[in-house]
Amino acid sequence: MNHVESPLVASAGANAPARVGWRVVLGVFKLRIGVLITLTAIAGLAIVPGGSITRWQALVLALSVLVASASAGAFNQYYEATSDRLMARTRGRAFASGVLTPGPGWLLLMAAMLAGAVSAAAWWVNPVAAGFVLLGALTYAFVYTVGLKRRTPWNIVIGGLAGSFAALAGSAAVDPQLGPLAWLLALVLFLWTPPHFWSLAIATRAQYEAAGIPMLSVVVGPARAARIVHASAALLVAATLLPLAFGAGWAYGLGAVVGGVHFLRKTAALARQPAREQAMAAFFASMVQLSALIVGILIDAAIR
Repeated sequence: MNHVESPLVASAGANAPARVGWRVVLGVFKLRIGVLITLTAIAGLAIVPGGSITRWQALVLALSVLVASASAGAFNQYYEATSDRLMARTRGRAFASGVLTPGPGWLLLMAAMLAGAVSAAAWWVNPVAAGFVLLGALTYAFVYTVGLKRRTPWNIVIGGLAGSFAALAGSAAVDPQLGPLAWLLALVLFLWTPPHFWSLAIATRAQYEAAGIPMLSVVVGPARAARIVHASAALLVAATLLPLAFGAGWAYGLGAVVGGVHFLRKTAALARQPAREQAMAAFFASMVQLSALIVGILIDAAIR
């Protein structure tokens, strides 16, 4: 495997390796989440009928969202290194494990990435899209990570706005005068995040409790949390049908129905039996549902 000696790794501890793999460094930036957020931005771009945007502008917008998301993801791991060590799911992260050492160089890199992403979007796309790129990153990094995560079980509800802002950035890239489809897609993404993440939090409840993080399943218990997940999933599925009244295409509608029914089946099973297996099944079903929506939007855009 290729390795890199990062100048930002001043000291990784006595037992840490001197050479840090690219996979470790890239893992700091939460690229899997970043790719998902970028896809929501592309969906926001594709759902807008008409408008004008070049392929170059679309590429700049997508890369801006990805880089901004990566900077926010890195800050999340940097800020939460101590609490990450208390959870089996996160203790292997680079800052938590000591493979990488927090320091001002990392903060400077994160700030530079965000500034570069927002500036590129403002210069080559438009200032409105750039503003939403900035809001998405700041929401995840500061509103969610710093402000809410350790204070309220509703942390992920407000933190979910990060995905909504990405979709709005994509739509604003096509037309800064946002129409109903753009706002409705943002609403769908806002409603998608809670049942998605709360399902995972039920499966990992003991870890969040040990870390002192008041996720919903810790505060109200897994049984009540599972019922809330099912109710919020039902609200989400209802919201996914609203764009059909404003011109969303048949492929989107098919994705909304098929993905929604699949997600509701899994959350209903979770409500009946709030165990880890059912929680993880609901978590993965939420990914299937979102993927079905995005694929539907892209198919409609391709044949429009």
